[in-house]
Amino acid sequence: MSRSIHIFALVLCTLLLFTTPAHAQNEPDFDALIAEMTLEHKVGQMFMVNLYGVGLSQAGREMLETWQPGGLFIGVSNIESFQQVANLNTTYQQTIIAAGGVPLFIATDQEGGLIQRLQEGFTRWPVSMLVTAANDADLAFRVGQGMAQELRAAGLNMNLAPVADLNTNVDNPIIGRRSPGSSPELVGLAVSNLALGMQEQGVLATVKHFPGHGDTSADSHTELPRIDYDAARLEAVELAPFQMAIDAGVSAVMVGHLWMTAYDPDTTLPASLSYNVITGLLRDQMGFEGIVTTDALEMDAIDLNFTPEEASVRAVEAGVDLLLTGVNTGEAQQARMMQAVVDAVRSGRITEARIDESVRRILSAKADMGILDWTPPTPEEQVIEADAHALLINELFEAGVTVAYDSGNHIPLNPERSAIIFPGNRAQIWRDCSPYSNAVQYMSVNDSPSEAEIATAVTLAGQVDTVVVWTRDAYLTEDLAPLVNALPAEKTVVVALISPHDWLLFPQISGYIATYSPMEAGVTTACAILFGALPARGRLAVDLSPQIPAGSRTE
Repeated sequence: MSRSIHIFALVLCTLLLFTTPAHAQNEPDFDALIAEMTLEHKVGQMFMVNLYGVGLSQAGREMLETWQPGGLFIGVSNIESFQQVANLNTTYQQTIIAAGGVPLFIATDQEGGLIQRLQEGFTRWPVSMLVTAANDADLAFRVGQGMAQELRAAGLNMNLAPVADLNTNVDNPIIGRRSPGSSPELVGLAVSNLALGMQEQGVLATVKHFPGHGDTSADSHTELPRIDYDAARLEAVELAPFQMAIDAGVSAVMVGHLWMTAYDPDTTLPASLSYNVITGLLRDQMGFEGIVTTDALEMDAIDLNFTPEEASVRAVEAGVDLLLTGVNTGEAQQARMMQAVVDAVRSGRITEARIDESVRRILSAKADMGILDWTPPTPEEQVIEADAHALLINELFEAGVTVAYDSGNHIPLNPERSAIIFPGNRAQIWRDCSPYSNAVQYMSVNDSPSEAEIATAVTLAGQVDTVVVWTRDAYLTEDLAPLVNALPAEKTVVVALISPHDWLLFPQISGYIATYSPMEAGVTTACAILFGALPARGRLAVDLSPQIPAGSRTE
């Protein structure tokens, strides 16, 4: 029996002998596993690589067989359809097991909303901001379960989500609506329960981008953002959702490429390579014992200042367990990054005990998620529960769509004295709202209304007591702002279909509703709320002003 095959046999024996959680009794057996592994294979466990293509190439096969990496990232180059991804992931696992390696973490970014790598054949989930607005721990948990069920059906066992960054800078170029909201408490509740729901279904959850990428004006894909808040502010605001997730039992934390001057005042150093942030703050101060991952090491915040090899070594020195190479890093470069860590151990720069520490965490997490005893999935296991998830999304919208305020008491509408103005290419708005009454006056407009359309809207508003205008990311485009601002503010209610920050363009309006997502269920729910068929249950997920903070609601 080869050494690598013997390693995997020991893993299986460990699982057969122990039925209690891995952290409780399996440590001696993990030590035995680690002792049997070559240094190269231990270092391989610390890398999440990517392999190009919708099938397993020869270069990819050689990577799996030679280095036996700990994980694989599934990106757009790997995805055609649900069944193709499921088959590909089975091939990945069978290949590494045949080579005598440990079954893989297979991960992707399935945040919902703006970032959802798996689309065709999968449920389209709304942004997590809607989960925050629902403010319901059980519902968040069930959404996490639903997302994880689909990942597991396709052969994935790790999600690089949920995002825990706060939406405290509306001009953030990369986070934006990926953030669950601006309240540390509300976001912490949503993120913690999303993560626990995922893990209950056997998918390792990863909160990101520690210590918090929300209040930056730079994109770490292109440069190194700098955050100058002091430690007291960071602990009270940015770190709070992460601490809640850690206390709840999240299994992994992704560290972003952010320079936190409070922890590294004298060195321009990304948090992902910072011992002070990873070991001093995340491990020692916040008590996190799970897996620490980097964001992709190919990003410009890293590679403008460090070679991939040096970044890899520094990340390990800082305390990282799992290094994400990035989808644009080829197999040869990934091999050089792993070799650099091996060389650093052999030169004495990194101790082998430091490597063993991370490998032990990785093996333990794989045991907790049932990855070590991987077997080929049955056809019954490769099923998306689409109907159940559609109902869950409807429930989420009904709980989360928010009447932030209604100072004119316009809601529910008086149909005989109301008008609805909507984008002409969203006919669903008329279709979903019109069954409640045939007395309402409707007007469709272009995304960029002409002066004539604005004048007609003003005339229409003069004939009614309430005019409802539906907007779609007006904050970014500003196209509908001239129309809204031309209407009598005391009569005007806006329904924001995408960004809740549309309000910033017309703060004088007397009523505001946020759906957080342009999905059809958001329109259906908002129409029902407008006409009093559903109560308004959501809480505002973001701060609009000191007078309208996150958590605001009008029932």
